[in-house]
Amino acid sequence: MRQIYKPGEKDTHLPEYENLLYEKQRKGVLITLNRPEALNSISPEMESEMHAAFDEAAADPEIRAIVLTGAGRAFSAGYDMGSEDSPMRDFVWPYGVAPGESVAEHIDMWHTNDADGVRKLLHMWELPIPVIGAINGWCMGGASWYATATHMTYASENAVFAQPEVRHISNTSFFWVLNAGYKNALRYSLTGDHIDAAEALRIGIVNEVVPHDDLIDHCFKVVERIALVSPETVKINLAVATMGLEMMGLANALKLNGELSALAHSSSREDYRKDMFDAMISGGMKGFLQVRDGPFQPEPFGPRSRR
Repeated sequence: MRQIYKPGEKDTHLPEYENLLYEKQRKGVLITLNRPEALNSISPEMESEMHAAFDEAAADPEIRAIVLTGAGRAFSAGYDMGSEDSPMRDFVWPYGVAPGESVAEHIDMWHTNDADGVRKLLHMWELPIPVIGAINGWCMGGASWYATATHMTYASENAVFAQPEVRHISNTSFFWVLNAGYKNALRYSLTGDHIDAAEALRIGIVNEVVPHDDLIDHCFKVVERIALVSPETVKINLAVATMGLEMMGLANALKLNGELSALAHSSSREDYRKDMFDAMISGGMKGFLQVRDGPFQPEPFGPRSRR
């Protein structure tokens, strides 16, 4: 049975969630991705729980906004490439497909996977209460898509953003273009280069950079200010922005994003990709990342910008 919650108090409950924390407080809820040993990489189980938590929060009249963050030193390292359900598998070259898999099956698998990813981002985007991203550290790949899809985004001074998956034949997200603009988005989406919190603020993917230890408190001060406005008004004005952008073409752009992402994932070239996966077989994820990211060192921003 859930604890009795009184407004102004903190209500922590964990009966239905194994991969995140759900804490009601200060007119809102803090949802914390909670796999710190894996840098909060997004497993299928975590992503399912995250969206269930979004729906739970949206249905609770005492919750006026969601603050989304990560445990430990990362918001999230992105989608879990080590998951048993991950499409990252042993590939057969020169076509880069799984053993016994046809090219048609390979493309269809990615089409299903990437279309589902777009639906999940839109699910969060279309919630009737705002989602505030509290980016506390590493925010990589698919996690950066969630961060850029939150309605407001605040970054710790320790935050680092990137889409390094483009280096091993993967896609970007149109949410980067929506936030950063065409030219800034392409600068980082075509290279997978890291950006620190200051650069994230400059190009527009975060609202503000705040001291690390003040991040959550700062976000809940915003929640409390939102709670001073009637919930119906907040819901309508949130829809003015989100639905307005969808009417202007955002929804279609994201759906096309899913279609093209399947092609990006299927655009394997042996001369670009095989060495990475050979390194994964011999040296695990560390070996894979060394081969993938080594040529890009030092990064232009963040902790890895220092030689």
